[in-house]
Amino acid sequence: LLLSVENLKIAFQNEQGISPTIKDISFELQHGKTLAIVGESGSGKSVTVMNILQLLPQPPAIIQGGRVIYDQQDLMAASPDEIRSIRGGRISVIFQEPMTSLNPVYTCGDQVIEIVREHTNKNNVEAKKSVIELFEKVKLPRADKIFDSYPHQLSGGQKQRVVIAMALICNPEIIIADEPTTALDVTVQKEILVLLKSLQEEYKTGLIFITHDLGVVKDIADEVIVMYQGSIVEKGFVEEIFQRPQHPYTKGLINCRPPINVRPKRLLSIDDFLQNENPHTTNETKEERENRHKTIYANPPILRIKDLSKIYVDTKGGLRRNTTLVKAVDGITFDVFQGETLGLVGESGCGKTTLSRTILGLIKPTNGTIIYKGQHLENLNEKKFRPLRKDLQIIFQDPYSSLNPKLKIGDAILEPMKIHGLFQNDKERTEKVIELLEKTGLSSDHYNRYPHEFSGGQRQRIVIARTLSLNPKLIICDEVVSALDVSVQAQVLNLMNDLKNELGLTYIFISHDLSVVKYMSDRIMVMNRGRIEEITESNQLFQSPKSAYSSSLINSIPGVNG
Repeated sequence: LLLSVENLKIAFQNEQGISPTIKDISFELQHGKTLAIVGESGSGKSVTVMNILQLLPQPPAIIQGGRVIYDQQDLMAASPDEIRSIRGGRISVIFQEPMTSLNPVYTCGDQVIEIVREHTNKNNVEAKKSVIELFEKVKLPRADKIFDSYPHQLSGGQKQRVVIAMALICNPEIIIADEPTTALDVTVQKEILVLLKSLQEEYKTGLIFITHDLGVVKDIADEVIVMYQGSIVEKGFVEEIFQRPQHPYTKGLINCRPPINVRPKRLLSIDDFLQNENPHTTNETKEERENRHKTIYANPPILRIKDLSKIYVDTKGGLRRNTTLVKAVDGITFDVFQGETLGLVGESGCGKTTLSRTILGLIKPTNGTIIYKGQHLENLNEKKFRPLRKDLQIIFQDPYSSLNPKLKIGDAILEPMKIHGLFQNDKERTEKVIELLEKTGLSSDHYNRYPHEFSGGQRQRIVIARTLSLNPKLIICDEVVSALDVSVQAQVLNLMNDLKNELGLTYIFISHDLSVVKYMSDRIMVMNRGRIEEITESNQLFQSPKSAYSSSLINSIPGVNG
């Protein structure tokens, strides 16, 4: 036995008083094994494991009882010096967002060497040698160059590999990985999971892996504990949990992700399982889908893109400057039809974001044409483009940074209507705001509240309501559910499909989660290095992808092929 958490109870002090957060939980970690802790935001996963290394600020946290036994010592009773000698050396943490785990003013090598100095007696030469060797082991390209690079010079996957190297550099007995792959592309995510598993087996490390994605759990874990509202509702071996889940919450977590092999008309949410022992949904038949597509593709396209390119000039160096041309979008052609959802997939840097911003007139193309409802957009100045902005809208990934924290959400939804001169007066606009709040599953009571008073899922609904306030025709959805828990994700995807059918909307749906894209899309366009690899009906893409790149994306979906 490597680690034992016994009868842990933690509360938090807030304006309402003392709120119990972790309610008498116990679990064990064995040598060389992976324990996954799963559950949604607020279930207590991170609070539990942060307490192991005394990383919870007290107050507001109040430890009400329990023990954490490691190496015959109760870590909850350890002195600051004792816990500091363990933290980062014998027990290390990989956090969710690599950019916030790394200091932007120090090179990657210096940041890892600092940990070596803190926990070993190696000199600088030995420390640098061991860091570069580990960088190679975590498959960082040109390890010596990355040693001298700053975090902003690396991709998301490379930064996460540096953070993994920081966690491994002192050969810890335990690694705590807190959602380490959530922000990564599906192919990079698979590489990181394979890497973690192989390094864990090599070093015989115990791994605690925190996630809300049960597909990832299936690929990496030996045992699972499921947390809900601060309690463990189910625990067992991975096969057991997936094949014979007992608790309704576990059944909901497993079943609310979009399935790959069928297309339900509505996704089930966790609430459906908590309220009904055997909830069910009907699947769209092949005939229904074919008939719907006949209707969509019988009409002319709403948007036509022809030979579109966007080339950036990348200049590096001092007096002797190196100038290279970066083809972010490289001569692509496609159509989007009224009432269609066109999925757009590809790894970071493939050109998805540049393409979407070019369509919206936020970036001027280098070459090519953009035709919306017969009107050329590529050369319009801002004054001429402005009337079209209400037709062409975008929903961003992070709903919190999309909203002004000082503006009540009712005013945030009303503001675009006022700017574009919709409706006669504010009374009519307010009525429209309330109608939109109710349409997106909120209520009129929410009008005068501020963004911080809402959950992530509710904030995304607010952003959707604000987008709909202008009666748009085409909406670009840029990773709209990637920051949300799986059950909230299901609710938002159901809402978007309902709104699409009711209002005749057209979506370009960008995501790195291929199971979500397949569920939402009529056709999928795969982009790679600024070019279109293929564009085809979504079922067809998954059944018989034409390009090796598309195959690699599909084979990287967690929990599906392994």
